[in-house]
Amino acid sequence: MLPVLLACCFVPSAQAKRAPDLALKDLAGNRHKVSELRGSIAVINFWATWCAPCREEMPLLSRLSQEYSERKVRFIAVSADESKDRATVDQFLSRNHVALEVWLGADVDTLESAGLGNVLPGTLILDEQGEIVARIMGEARDEDVRKPVDWLLGGKAGAPPTPSIRRY
Repeated sequence: MLPVLLACCFVPSAQAKRAPDLALKDLAGNRHKVSELRGSIAVINFWATWCAPCREEMPLLSRLSQEYSERKVRFIAVSADESKDRATVDQFLSRNHVALEVWLGADVDTLESAGLGNVLPGTLILDEQGEIVARIMGEARDEDVRKPVDWLLGGKAGAPPTPSIRRY
């Protein structure tokens, strides 16, 4: 009876770990879905130009993106700025030399569907199958991103990363 009970308890959490297949657009207007990231480790950061902690963490994410670029890790910055503020997004990216893929179209519902609540910034780290291995709610620190990414790159050896970190 205990194994059946345990199996029942673990099924919902396993299903809840799959990243929502959000449909967003890149800077050129091309449509993308999160499912396209399967096959790579993905760090998906939700941010906005008006969010001070978002602006603070962008250089870190940009640097990590460059550092991990040859190791099958993709970094995506998903803007939650309103479409009317597109020029502001472009200016921010240019001024700060952001070295990340940038997608547009996130909002509070997007964050909530990803299990990040309703506060920016928020970051998901996905394994190669599109499963969420870590959520960072608030401004990410270097170790918040490195630990789960390195764990995934190391074949998931050792203790798994903290599944959810709050930094606000």
